[in-house]
Amino acid sequence: MKGERPSTGRLYFLLAWMVIFWAVNYVVGKIALREFPSLLLACLRLQIAGVVILPIYLSRRERHPELWQRSALMRVFGIGFFGLIMNQILFVVALARTSVAHTALGVACAPILVLLLAAAIGQEKITARKMLGLFIAAGGVLVLQLAKESGSTATLAGDGYILLFGFAFAFYSVKGKEITQRFGSLTVNTIAYVGGALVLAPLTLWTGWHFGYSRVSAAAWASVIFMAIFPAVLASLIYYYALTYLPASRVSAVLYMQPLLATLWQFPRWANRLAFLW
Repeated sequence: MKGERPSTGRLYFLLAWMVIFWAVNYVVGKIALREFPSLLLACLRLQIAGVVILPIYLSRRERHPELWQRSALMRVFGIGFFGLIMNQILFVVALARTSVAHTALGVACAPILVLLLAAAIGQEKITARKMLGLFIAAGGVLVLQLAKESGSTATLAGDGYILLFGFAFAFYSVKGKEITQRFGSLTVNTIAYVGGALVLAPLTLWTGWHFGYSRVSAAAWASVIFMAIFPAVLASLIYYYALTYLPASRVSAVLYMQPLLATLWQFPRWANRLAFLW
């Protein structure tokens, strides 16, 4: 997905769809977690993502001979695995152990971590305007979530996982920008998902060995497939693509739209419609 620089309008149009996918992921993830253990769900999602993205990569014929040098391949895989794969595992595990409100709040902290890390390695400069904007947005998310939080299912462990998610996301955003500019969004994501699927295959088999797959409803399976294709593969491709042309702190700032959209999806009318469609 490299080439001539796209227009700013196109980039933000794609980012808008990315945010929609990620926001719906909160609700769809909760549907899947009714029937799947969190770790098995996270692993299955990544296995499906690997299967989906590989044919896309092969059809695009993106080739980077220098990528197949051991040092380059291990660097790309390492950044993809610890930044992208662990990011998504932590999200699902956290979602199973904390409320949607706390999850959204934790995600809202990620853009601040991205800016701090980007500044630490000299990729961006911290300015008063950037910090003010990020803290105002984070404050708005805080008010939104605390205002509607009642009967919370949050746990300390779940909040800890979502904090680790924030750090993984920051690492993925900042270090991913470097390799994406060199190899392209599709290549980086393919290495991460296919490599991650292979590495986690034994864990997937172990966690699902005694699981009753035959008892899983069509709605739960549809949720897993949706999580693998849209919030995982397509959203990640868009995110890395945008990172090629925009500062990491600006791209990550769109995360502030997630809590708002996730909140809208939690209204009973919307939830009932989604359940009906599923």
